[in-house]
Amino acid sequence: MVKRRNILSWGLKAGAGAGLLGTGILGAPAIVLAEHRRPQAVSGVMSGDVLSDRAVLWSQADRAAFMHVEIADNPAFKQARRLPRLGLLPETGLAGKLDATGLRGWDHLYYRVWFESPGDHRALSEPVTGTLPLAPTRARDIRLVWSGDVVGQGWGIDEARGGMTIYDAMLKVNPDFFIHSGDTVYADGPLEERVMLDDGSVWNNLMTPAKRKVAETLDEYRGQHAYNLKDRNVRAFNAAVPMLAQWDDHETLNNWYPQEVLADDRYSEKNVALLSQRARRAFLEFTPTRMAPDAPQRIYRKFPYGPGMEVFMLDMRTYRGPNSTNLQPDASPATAFLGETQFDWLKRALTASTATWKIIAADMPIGLLVPDGDSGDFEAIANGDPGRPLGRELEMARLLTFIRDNHIRNVVWLTADVHYTAAHHYSPERAAFKEFAPFWEFVSGPLHAGTFGPGSLDNTFGPQVMFQKAPPEGQKNLPPSRGYQFFGQVDLEGESNVLTVTLKDSAGTRLYQQALTPEYA
Repeated sequence: MVKRRNILSWGLKAGAGAGLLGTGILGAPAIVLAEHRRPQAVSGVMSGDVLSDRAVLWSQADRAAFMHVEIADNPAFKQARRLPRLGLLPETGLAGKLDATGLRGWDHLYYRVWFESPGDHRALSEPVTGTLPLAPTRARDIRLVWSGDVVGQGWGIDEARGGMTIYDAMLKVNPDFFIHSGDTVYADGPLEERVMLDDGSVWNNLMTPAKRKVAETLDEYRGQHAYNLKDRNVRAFNAAVPMLAQWDDHETLNNWYPQEVLADDRYSEKNVALLSQRARRAFLEFTPTRMAPDAPQRIYRKFPYGPGMEVFMLDMRTYRGPNSTNLQPDASPATAFLGETQFDWLKRALTASTATWKIIAADMPIGLLVPDGDSGDFEAIANGDPGRPLGRELEMARLLTFIRDNHIRNVVWLTADVHYTAAHHYSPERAAFKEFAPFWEFVSGPLHAGTFGPGSLDNTFGPQVMFQKAPPEGQKNLPPSRGYQFFGQVDLEGESNVLTVTLKDSAGTRLYQQALTPEYA
């Protein structure tokens, strides 16, 4: 392990060569060196948590190195600005991110990242470039895409089949940003090298040591994220589209809750609270997520996109009570789903928002039944009792009533998790619980995992299926090659503020579209 104090000494040794960088001939000093002496950018670049004047930039090296970043408002990098270099160590998985600030007035950010060997300023990696649109401050058209669930149920990267091609389909629609709705990795889902398919062909998984067992150590969790970044479609997408990332269960293990103690023989560590802390650290290290100084582990946050849209990213995993039959008649810590701190933050944030559309990015659906295996317990909000709110539904009922009573209009929910795509409309006219205003929930996914569904709906909040696409009856865990992979697209028309939601398949084919006209006071 490289000690942190070595970074300081490296800085002194490398300082004399710093003037060679950023001169328009990046990488030239390294040409004379053998390839093995040069650090490499092994996972491409990423950006995320974009605001109108800042964005988080991410990359990973293959060894201890200095990470250098230059930014500009033009693709030629004229008058480029250098960010403070960052030392990457094994203690952070050799991954690093910098918050590029002071970008007010820029429409696009162009950036390039390269690495410098600590002991030899001539040993430079080739630069890797990326770009992203910044969040607007004025009304304009905005496009986002969302989905979730990557490399699940045994379906990894099959390079002979083109890898995770749905990322290329999303890239082709040229979105302003991407909401990753959770299950960014499947840390509990080891891969087999070969999987026989029903048509007689073979799915050949790219293998790494991390994907041969369930993740338990910090490095094993890091390896789950590093695996997905080996896909060329993912790297190309990440270099062009900023991400707002949230987590769900599989970043740690299936259907986990903080109080859980495992009875799974695959795990030597049974304490889920400890495993989830390791998983959280790896998630924050390997996503371009901005960590607030006052709450460096917090995943819920919000992002304004001009006067037309604000996005509220939820964390439905960290603060929940235990999975149960979910039928408790009274609210208590056992019925928590968002938890009181996050619940109060969301109320304040929604009330303060002046955006026309409030997009709530949830990592789990509201009215769909999501059982916790065969235990009889439930993993999400709905509980199968179509009557008054019980269990976790009590918290959701409070939130929906608050939204109605405070005249918070134009709220749309986006989610994933259930491995098929659907459009649900919720209305008190159909519901057992009446104290809320009608709203839409759109479901997408998986990005690259087994396909399941459709699920059953609980009538407490009056959901109605307006559209759904899932595998044929009796079929489940279909591979990505069957085409049942999905993403959603949201288009805001800047002049009219009409919001159009389109559900698409892995080829980018439109399956369903709904145009929503905003309501005003």
